[in-house]
Amino acid sequence: MTKKSGRTKMRLGKELKKARRIPLLAIVRTHRKIQTNNFARNWRRTKLKIDKA
Repeated sequence: MTKKSGRTKMRLGKELKKARRIPLLAIVRTHRKIQTNNFARNWRRTKLKIDKA
């Protein structure tokens, strides 16, 4: 494993939070206008573009 910089860790954490599933209550309250998360991604296929700085 390589060492990650603090900036990279922050970016990975942010992407994890963006990819979380939508709460059921939000789907119910909006009458299913919101159903899927546009930021969800498959971590096996889609890699993040993180600069190594």
